[in-house]
Amino acid sequence: MLLEMAGNQLTCRQTILFYLMFCLAVSSSAKEADENDDTDDEPEYNQPTVMIAILVRNKEHVLPWFLEYLDKLKYPKKRITLWIRSDHNKDDSVRMLKQWLAAVKDQYHSVDVQYQYDQEYADERGPCDWSNERFTNVMKLRQAALDNARKIWADYLFMIDADVVLENPQTLTLLMNEERAIVAPMLNASVGDTYSNFWGGMTDGGYYSRSDDYFDMVGRKLTGCFKVPMVHSAFLINMHHLLTEKIAYNPAPENYNGPYDDIIIFAYSVKAAGLSMYVLNTEYFGKVMIPLDYYNTLRDESDHFTFIKLETMVKRPPLRRSPYIDVEDPVADKMMFDEIYMINLVRRPERRQRMMEALKELGIQVTIFDAVDGRQLNNTYLDKLGVEMMDGYADPYAGRSLTMGEIGCFLSHFFIWKEILDKGYKSTLVLEDDVRFEPYFRTKLMRLLQEVEDRIPDWDLLYLGRKRLKISEESYVEGSETLVWPSYSYWTLSYILSNRGAKKLLQQEPLSKMIPVDEYLPIMFDKHPEGKWKEQFSPRDIVGLSAYPFLVYPTHYTGEQSYFSDTEDSVTILGEVNSEAVNLHNKKDEL
Repeated sequence: MLLEMAGNQLTCRQTILFYLMFCLAVSSSAKEADENDDTDDEPEYNQPTVMIAILVRNKEHVLPWFLEYLDKLKYPKKRITLWIRSDHNKDDSVRMLKQWLAAVKDQYHSVDVQYQYDQEYADERGPCDWSNERFTNVMKLRQAALDNARKIWADYLFMIDADVVLENPQTLTLLMNEERAIVAPMLNASVGDTYSNFWGGMTDGGYYSRSDDYFDMVGRKLTGCFKVPMVHSAFLINMHHLLTEKIAYNPAPENYNGPYDDIIIFAYSVKAAGLSMYVLNTEYFGKVMIPLDYYNTLRDESDHFTFIKLETMVKRPPLRRSPYIDVEDPVADKMMFDEIYMINLVRRPERRQRMMEALKELGIQVTIFDAVDGRQLNNTYLDKLGVEMMDGYADPYAGRSLTMGEIGCFLSHFFIWKEILDKGYKSTLVLEDDVRFEPYFRTKLMRLLQEVEDRIPDWDLLYLGRKRLKISEESYVEGSETLVWPSYSYWTLSYILSNRGAKKLLQQEPLSKMIPVDEYLPIMFDKHPEGKWKEQFSPRDIVGLSAYPFLVYPTHYTGEQSYFSDTEDSVTILGEVNSEAVNLHNKKDEL
């Protein structure tokens, strides 16, 4: 209107000029309005929908942690459908699931849950046995999950087993960002372990094989998103990918004649569809429990197993249980032992607390043994005990004398050995306060003890954890895949001692020729490389054994953040280095 009025009174040229000025003013006003507007120009979109499929059977030992971290995923719950099937439980899994769902189900888009109350399969030998009927049922359920994700038009299907703890809350988003048809977050097992949720290689027959880069991937020396033949336990399927319509758990691919196993059949189906599986290890994602049947399959990895250090594992905060699940702590006992000692310095209360919490979860009753503190030792007390350093001793690495901390450590173990004899204990478990327990620790330990009694009934000493120094000289006990004859080793993280073994250790009067306790033990089963040291002890007839794979590992390794040693980082008893220090120091190159 304004322009029309102006046109009646102005010349054509003036009208055009007026029009241009008007447009410029409107444009400037709009630009100023845009600059003052904090809202995003881009329209907002809902995030993709995800169906999370979970199978639960006899998982009460991990469900409170699994569900807590599942619930903590940073992804809109209204975009998540939970699909849960629980069957053949003999434990408290169903109650836990129901209690958790009652508290959280309204937060999710929907929950589809079914419980089957049969307690066992007709053809199984026990709840840990993967019988044909069990495989058939699991494949049926996993196929049902796949079909349901297609039915509800889910953008993604996240398959996850209930013994996985996803500690990285960004897991779903990070996997989606990879834009792969099938991708898994790499999950670690425990410190020093090689087990993960992917295979680096697979034989033509469908069996596991080791790839050259597997250890570097598990140890995260190589990081990225890697193409692999198998992922399991937790993985994301992009349902938008056209070829995912062809993948299946049941039926198996045409002409398939491999193992009757759900994860292998699925991997073959993925390959037959023209797809690939990937594993992502750019970040720490969480833990996967080692299955019991895997515990006896590590023989081929012996040269690598001890030295893989998953540093992310030892730096993680303690796991939290779901506050929505009532969990009764197991009734603590001493298992098969007459006594269980946990050695702890009074001035290390944080270690004591951490160990007691772990032992409470395991249902293990211990007696706390207040360690002899090297800081409080003096010559008068040592002279009274008859403590003298062994002639010719020098630390093989540092070339130094004994430290007060090492003397205190030896005395702590020595006094436990004396108490074993004084009280007539037949079998005693000794724990130091800086250990981490393997998954299924109790179950594995009970099996190990039974195997020891069956194969080597005259055993004296059994390591549960140590530092192997002469790996090539070790061998498995005949017929065993969990017991080895140990060679020269360091550390006394945890061991089991018989009454006979304690007697042999004390008969040598070791206080009068003291060396560090982890040097003394291999001398006594005649596996120490230093002949002059061994000559001062006779007989060296301890029957020494070791669990392998180990059942405990140190919480921290030398050189890592937060690592300290109360034995090594203390003053020595002599002001000068022993004369043989240099020669012994050179021996470290042989270890």
